[in-house]
Amino acid sequence: MAERKQISYLPKSLYGRAALILIVPVVAIQLVMSAAFIQRLYDRVTRQMTTTMVGEVGFLLERYNAAQSGEDGLAGTTEVADALGIAMTPDVSEPLRDKRWFWDLSGQIVNETFRETLPEIAAVDLREDENRVIMRIVTQHGDLGVEFHRERVSASNPHQLLVLMVFTSLLMTLIAYIYLRNQLRPIRRLAQAAEAFGRGRNEPYKIAGATEVRAAGRAFLDMRARIERHIEQRTLMLSGVSHDLRTPLTRLNLALSMMEDSEDVEAMRRDVGEMRQMLDAFLDFARDNKLDDPAQVSPRVMVEDLIETVRRGGQDVSIAEMENADEPVTLRPMAARRALSNLLGNAKRYANRAELSVSVSPRAVRFTVEDDGPGIPEDKREEALRPFSRLDAARNQDQGSGVGLGLAIALDIARQHGGTLRLDKSERLGGLKADLVLAR
Repeated sequence: MAERKQISYLPKSLYGRAALILIVPVVAIQLVMSAAFIQRLYDRVTRQMTTTMVGEVGFLLERYNAAQSGEDGLAGTTEVADALGIAMTPDVSEPLRDKRWFWDLSGQIVNETFRETLPEIAAVDLREDENRVIMRIVTQHGDLGVEFHRERVSASNPHQLLVLMVFTSLLMTLIAYIYLRNQLRPIRRLAQAAEAFGRGRNEPYKIAGATEVRAAGRAFLDMRARIERHIEQRTLMLSGVSHDLRTPLTRLNLALSMMEDSEDVEAMRRDVGEMRQMLDAFLDFARDNKLDDPAQVSPRVMVEDLIETVRRGGQDVSIAEMENADEPVTLRPMAARRALSNLLGNAKRYANRAELSVSVSPRAVRFTVEDDGPGIPEDKREEALRPFSRLDAARNQDQGSGVGLGLAIALDIARQHGGTLRLDKSERLGGLKADLVLAR
């Protein structure tokens, strides 16, 4: 059964997750406060104010019904109605029905409260004029129109508190966003410095930020300094060993050149030459690959110059394809050239023909070397990338000698550029396919 891929709904970056931690409580508080506000304002307060208004309208309605006629009832209640801020109009000519905007929550409570306590009410209009309440009441003297200000039954501008809450929340979220961005900036700089150091670049880094970030920054600087000291000491030690070994090798070579030619002498000369090649390979592997600084180069120009050089050495190498090869890329030219030379030298040792391809993408540049040799079995490719690994059973050793450092050096250079080296089978030539991927 195929393994089920776990889907994460959280943001991948620390910045996104921190912003989520900030926003979720604010939104939750707003929802809780809004619910409590609506419950208190639109329900309790509105119902209480409407109940008070029901008493006033009911008192006027009793006096109006007690009169002999509608004119007498209107005359007897006008003075009291004016004092209460209620307008009464007899003989309503236009038909009236219940009207209310769907978002008017307090209006629903007003309508329900009036109808529960005054069954004589025929209709309540809250939409004709949002600042007025217009009602039609059935009386003993015919229909009666009653009108009063909306503030008498519900709070004025109840949405202002919600608007203020939302505005304040947005303002505080913006302030927290800016503050959070400033707090995460030192972490981003630390990550950039660590990534650059992993690619072989020593970018300046200044300790800043919170206490924990400062501690991580100091640990990074200490680690970087220890690694640099270790690389420097390793290089100096191997350079000294190489110098000390080259002197006796030079004396041996000079002594052999003065001896008469014979099969034994020729064999010893080959041994001395192989020892010299081994020393050079050890030095190449021990170097920190910082002989040159990063620079913008054209992959096409670099590859064409390298191909011309190896052809002069008698190797059959051709260019297969160039994809966006004229686009400048930033890398260490000498290190990249050394990695490609090792791959082409590996092809020369074990194959008759090789092809080199270049592909430049927005995130990486890929150099592909393919040959028609015996290749490397799939189960041996990881071992082939290890230092001092020689796969005698897989490769033809009669074509030359090596110490098993060519692929390891190329892989180390690729990692210094934030890339990798992949080995595969060449579908076109049938031999080994080596993809050298360097991050841009």
